[in-house]
Amino acid sequence: MKIEIIGRNVPVEDRVRQFAEQKLAKLAKFVEEPVEARVTLIHERHLHVAEVHVTHRLGALQATEQSDGTLLDAIHLAVEKLENQARRARQKLVKKKRRADWRTDPEAQRWPVEVLEQGSLRGGAPRIIESTHLPIKPMTIEEAALRLEDSDQGFVVFRDSASERVNVLYRRKDQKYGLIAPE
Repeated sequence: MKIEIIGRNVPVEDRVRQFAEQKLAKLAKFVEEPVEARVTLIHERHLHVAEVHVTHRLGALQATEQSDGTLLDAIHLAVEKLENQARRARQKLVKKKRRADWRTDPEAQRWPVEVLEQGSLRGGAPRIIESTHLPIKPMTIEEAALRLEDSDQGFVVFRDSASERVNVLYRRKDQKYGLIAPE
């Protein structure tokens, strides 16, 4: 973090410079590198004013605070205001990214699934609407993939020749293949 401290009508002491650097270092967790900060300290009559301008990769933050006490109080108030601005901007960015992930993630767009008990349905027992008998032939996964390419159905039921277990190879919506194999 590059920090520039300017004093108008007031000399900038090392104690004030270190205090400003410590306070601005806490701000680093909310902003993205590269970060440049310009602190302008002004003394007018009985008021101490601290103007802080921070630029970072995602934007800029600005705060001006005045205090009747010391310059340290004005710096503290200005950096506190900047922290609140940076925290809000960071939360807004994270929220925006999460919304974007929700729109692009197909898993997040699925409707929630509710499991109903059998007794809550009208007829009690489920009705079978259509029944199909499929021949289950022994073949390798590669042979099943070739058969699935030639098939009008979206799946092939086969007995894996290596494990002798019944598997299902199916075509996914993204035109890739999925395999359901028992344990």
